[in-house]
Amino acid sequence: MRAVVQRVSAARVLVDGEAVAVMAAGLLCLLAARRGDDFSQADEMARKLVQLRIFPDADGRMNLSLLESGGSLAVVSQFTLYADCSKGRRPFFGEAAAPEVAEPLIERVVEAARCQGLRVVTGRFGAHMQVEATNVGPVTLLVDV
Repeated sequence: MRAVVQRVSAARVLVDGEAVAVMAAGLLCLLAARRGDDFSQADEMARKLVQLRIFPDADGRMNLSLLESGGSLAVVSQFTLYADCSKGRRPFFGEAAAPEVAEPLIERVVEAARCQGLRVVTGRFGAHMQVEATNVGPVTLLVDV
């Protein structure tokens, strides 16, 4: 699995002009599943998202996890994270998991994060979404498991 994670002060996801996910401070996670991924990768991704120490402590150092900071998590599926742009001008998405495989894996990440006590909001799998976020820092990380 692959995630692009941004530390945000606010985020929201719109589908057809309707806000399907709204959150205050926390992490915005654009998440993709790769061919061959299974629930073990999904569980590891949830663990990493919850435990990444990228929030400031009292001294302003990136030392607190999402759970410790009290933030929320927004998970938005984005198969395009597995685009191969190394040849030609058209991205190749052959590494991305098929939707019927990816959706349960994305849902597993969401449920595993919720089980650790986080408030989690989500986009709508397979929908054309607009994602709005205010990146803080800016802090943007690429996370692979």
